[in-house]
Amino acid sequence: MSLRSTLESSDKIEYELYLSKLTEDTVRKISADQKEPERMLKHRLQCLEIFKNMKMPTRWPNLSKLDLDDIVYYAKPKSDNEWYTNNREDVPVEIKEKFKRLWIPEAEQKYLAGAGGQYDSLNVYHQIQEKRSKKGIIFEDMPQAVIKYPELVKKYFMKLVPANDHIFAALHGAVWSWGTFIYVPKGVKLTDPLQAYFRMNTYGWGQFEHTMIIIEDNAEGSYIEGCSAPKFDKAALHAGLVEIFVGKNAKMKYSSVENRSTNTYNLNTKRAIIEEHSYMEWVNGNLWSCTTMLYPCSILKGDYSTTDMLGIAVAGEWQHQDTGSKAIHIGKHTSSNIVAKSISRKWGINTYRGLVNIAPWADYAVNNTQCDALLFDDTSVSNTIPKIQSKNDTAIVAHEASAGKINESELFYLMARWLTKDKATTMIVNGFFSSVIKKLPLEYAGELNKLVELEMEGSIG
Repeated sequence: MSLRSTLESSDKIEYELYLSKLTEDTVRKISADQKEPERMLKHRLQCLEIFKNMKMPTRWPNLSKLDLDDIVYYAKPKSDNEWYTNNREDVPVEIKEKFKRLWIPEAEQKYLAGAGGQYDSLNVYHQIQEKRSKKGIIFEDMPQAVIKYPELVKKYFMKLVPANDHIFAALHGAVWSWGTFIYVPKGVKLTDPLQAYFRMNTYGWGQFEHTMIIIEDNAEGSYIEGCSAPKFDKAALHAGLVEIFVGKNAKMKYSSVENRSTNTYNLNTKRAIIEEHSYMEWVNGNLWSCTTMLYPCSILKGDYSTTDMLGIAVAGEWQHQDTGSKAIHIGKHTSSNIVAKSISRKWGINTYRGLVNIAPWADYAVNNTQCDALLFDDTSVSNTIPKIQSKNDTAIVAHEASAGKINESELFYLMARWLTKDKATTMIVNGFFSSVIKKLPLEYAGELNKLVELEMEGSIG
């Protein structure tokens, strides 16, 4: 999938349902259009009431230019055909061409176990390989899951991130639309990744997809999430929500590249709970958004549960990336490893905001956190704000942070071998990010390197 699609212009799409005011009527229309049961509508309305009594955060990045009264909350594209299909060939031609430009068909054929696509408020395509579905794996768009698997959804929906967690969780609970549902039954190994692609196309758009992943005991799963958006001169909002449940003796890998356009406020929430002897890996890339607030969280509930949390953040001209990881140690002999790498340039601000919490009964917990930052000029900023709460004297906690500029001798060495300054800088930056990027599938790693190269053009001198 081409991550560079964030630089494209918007697609010319007409809409048959366009909801731009946050009211009870809007919430009811979203629920009705997704053909939801009464139970989900009731949940939405409860979230709306919670939202009305909450205030915007003021102590973190500046959100004063984000007007929640001036956001499009639901946009249903108009077409002569049904938009949703399980056959890619039946996707309307205008969307099919978009998928081709994003390399989705080729990716699906080469190494994906299944793929899905969301366009504004609608999932337009969802398909899982037959050999996977025969094993009981479910890969479905979220509204269909609400209808087809009501008991599973009822058991897990917004249980990890309740509406009262923060204002954008409440907003999400009221107006969420579409997203991904994945279920891997006991003992089933899904090593080839499933993928979902999300396209924000509407002017002043708000995207609120919900991702729910359930990995049962002794099972294994892998999922990749990508996105793109055109550049506009008006603020857009992404407030998705990811909930991951990892059973006993299970493994889950979640990879995401958040490359939304520079008018987008990326205020996403991601959280996983991990049972005993299980493993959760997060790989996150955050680029382009004007403001990002994203802190993936692993709750190490079971004994001997472990997590790796790897992230990169790029803050370009006047962008603010406020990112980090949260590791909550509850079980005994739990382990978390956090690696965060960032670059800042041209008044860009990167802030690592992390949390490590070790409960009194979490005997022999181990955490290692490493934060490394590169700054390209005297106007860019890097902050490291770790919060470590250890209430158990058997715990081992290590935190290391470093910040510096591009090494001039390395730059000179590469330029002496006929590389331009931009190319030499890109090589150094890709090497800096390599420990995280190499965790992505090869095709994604290559595209992310290209995106970094675009960001580095003219960064020095």
